Amino acid sequence: MNRKLSYLLAVLLLAGCAGEKKEHQTRGNVFTGTNMNALAYNQTIHQAARRYGVDETLVKAIIQVESGFNPDVVSHSNAIGLMQLKASTAGRDAYQLQGRRGQPSSRELKDPETNIELGTAYLSMLQRQLAGIDDPLTLRYAVTVAYVNGAGALLRTFSPDRKQAVRAINRLSPNAFYAHIQANHPAPQAPRYLWKVNNAYQSLLPEA
Repeated sequence: MNRKLSYLLAVLLLAGCAGEKKEHQTRGNVFTGTNMNALAYNQTIHQAARRYGVDETLVKAIIQVESGFNPDVVSHSNAIGLMQLKASTAGRDAYQLQGRRGQPSSRELKDPETNIELGTAYLSMLQRQLAGIDDPLTLRYAVTVAYVNGAGALLRTFSPDRKQAVRAINRLSPNAFYAHIQANHPAPQAPRYLWKVNNAYQSLLPEA
């Protein structure tokens, strides 16, 4: 199957993401399909990803799944914008990382540059919470799951002790870790979200 056909299939499958609930936020309900707006945000995503040490393609994949690159999406739980951030949870955490007090306003979160900045900062926080996972692909999978349901819920599927959980993860291949999440994560949306973001990620990679 060629990449263009694979991409179209991924688009159709990703559209089913609307309305799924997270522990800390709920994704939007719009998926544009063509993602023409994505090009407008490339530079902002690139700069934020470099600033916070986050995988640029992962940021794009999460935006694709969360909002279809529509900055005006607001979910029923008031998750806002491109990366569907809730001001009182992920938004507040990202503010603290930046040394700021309080939480972002709805207006700020609807601004694409601010939303990408804060969402990428939040991803960097999740990476720190999952520090010690050795394999880069496994870490990407883990950060993706943590974005939808938190790092703690993910680690507890392996052990209530963080260090033991990380050791258990490092004994697995990326494929085995992926299968573990599909079989053992207590939140039903987490395995589906991992699958959808991973498909989006693959669709965003350049042609071989």
